Amino acid sequence: MVRDVFNEQQLSNLIGSLGIGHVRYPTAGSSSMSEAQPFYVNSPYGITFAHNGNLTNARELRDFMDKVAHRHINTDSDSELLLNILANNLQKTGKFRVNEEDIFTAIKDLYSQCRGAYACVAMIAGFGIIGFRDPHGIRPLIMGRRQTPSGYDYMFASESVVLESLGFTDFQDVLPGEAIIITREAISRRRLVIKEDIAPCIFEYVYFARQDSIIDGISVYNARLAMGEALADQVKRVLGDQIDIDVVIPVPDTSRAAAIQCSRKLNIVYREGFNKNRYVGRTFIMPGQQIRRKNVRRKLNAMALEFQGKNVLLVDDSIVRGTTSKEIIQMAREAGAKKVYFASCAPPIRYPNVYGIDMPTRHELVAYGRNEEDIARDIGADKVIFEDLDALIDSVRRFNTNIKTFDTSVFNGKYVTGDVDESYFNYIESLRSDKVKEATTDNESIGLHNSFKK
Repeated sequence: MVRDVFNEQQLSNLIGSLGIGHVRYPTAGSSSMSEAQPFYVNSPYGITFAHNGNLTNARELRDFMDKVAHRHINTDSDSELLLNILANNLQKTGKFRVNEEDIFTAIKDLYSQCRGAYACVAMIAGFGIIGFRDPHGIRPLIMGRRQTPSGYDYMFASESVVLESLGFTDFQDVLPGEAIIITREAISRRRLVIKEDIAPCIFEYVYFARQDSIIDGISVYNARLAMGEALADQVKRVLGDQIDIDVVIPVPDTSRAAAIQCSRKLNIVYREGFNKNRYVGRTFIMPGQQIRRKNVRRKLNAMALEFQGKNVLLVDDSIVRGTTSKEIIQMAREAGAKKVYFASCAPPIRYPNVYGIDMPTRHELVAYGRNEEDIARDIGADKVIFEDLDALIDSVRRFNTNIKTFDTSVFNGKYVTGDVDESYFNYIESLRSDKVKEATTDNESIGLHNSFKK
C-alpha cells in the first residue's frame, strides 16, 4: 500500500518540484520488485517513466531495441520498453539539451512505432513533466491544476478523483494522440496523431474506475446507474412473468450503484447482504486460483438475515474467471438462500484483455466456449443473467455522445489496433496463465528465502 511506502518522514525528505509515481501491478508476468514503476534511464537527459496499458507489438520492439538501437531491456515490462523507445528517439537529436519541439517529434515517432494501449507520464531531469496517451485513447489520462501563491501546480492522473482529493481543479482529459509538456515556464500541448477509431476501454466504467471519477467526460457513477437500469430490463426479458425474486443484493463494492437502480426499476427490495473486509485486496488480480478462492471468504461475509428462505438476485459488475462468483453463490446458499440468480452488469467475457488489464487466458475465462446455461451450472447459480452489449455501450455513451465507440474486445473479440491474432494470444498466455504466475511466485519466494539464509 502507498501509505506503507511513503510515510510523512519519507515524504518530507523528498526534494524538488517535480515527481511521478505509479501504484499499479504489471499487466503480464509477475508482480516482482524488478518490474515496479517508475523506470529510469540516465542517457539521454535523465528520463523517468511510468505508464498504464499494454503494447501489442512488444516482441518486435524488443528486437528493434536489441539489434538496431542497442539498448538493453532488463525486465518484461512494457513500461521499460516504452521508456527506451522514447529515450532512443530523443537521443537522435544529438543535442546537449532538448526543447519542447524535440520532445513532440520524439513522441510522434513513438506513436508510429508503438501499437496498443498506453497512457504515459515522463519526467526529464531539470526540464519538466510530460503526459501523453495512445492514439486510440484506450487507457485514461487526465490533467488538472491547483492554484498556489506563486502560480499553479499541475498534475496528471488516471482518474479525476485523484486530482479532486488533492485540491486540483480545471480537469481536462489528455486527448487520444495528444502530448502535453509542463515546464516551469509554460504548458505546451499538441495533438500529434488523430485517428477516427477512438475507443476508450469500457471496462473502466464497468469495474476498474472509482465511481466518483469522471473519465472522458463521463461520470462513472452515472454510467453504473444506467447499467443497473439496463440490467433490470434484461432480468425482465430473461425471467419474463416468472420473476420470483425476493431481494436484490449487490456484490460489494463496484456493483452497488447498479444494484440499487436495478432493484428500483424491478420494484424489488434492495438489501446489503454481504459485509466486506476492507483489508483484503481485489481478488480479481491475485495470482493463482487457490489464493483467490481463499481470499473471497476472507473478504466477504454473508449475513444470514438477508438470505434465509429467500430467492435472491445477486448483482455483480462482471464475471471473469468465475472463482469469486462461485464462492459468493455458495456463501449465499450456506446462509439459507432458496434460489440464487446471478446478474452481471457486463456481457460474458470470452476474450483476454490485451490493453492493460491483467485478465486471464482464454481457457481460464469461465465464459470461454460456454453459453449461459453452462456458466450457471459452473458457478452454481439457478440462472445467470448478462447485460446485453449494446445496452452496456448505450449506458456509457449516453453521457458523452461525442465518443462513437468503446473498446469492447473482451466481449466480442474485436481489437481496435487490428493486430491481435492467434499467435499473439499464445504469446500472452505464456506470460499470464495461473501456472506461470504460480511458478514465478514460487521461484521468487525461493530466491527471497535463500537471500535471507545467506
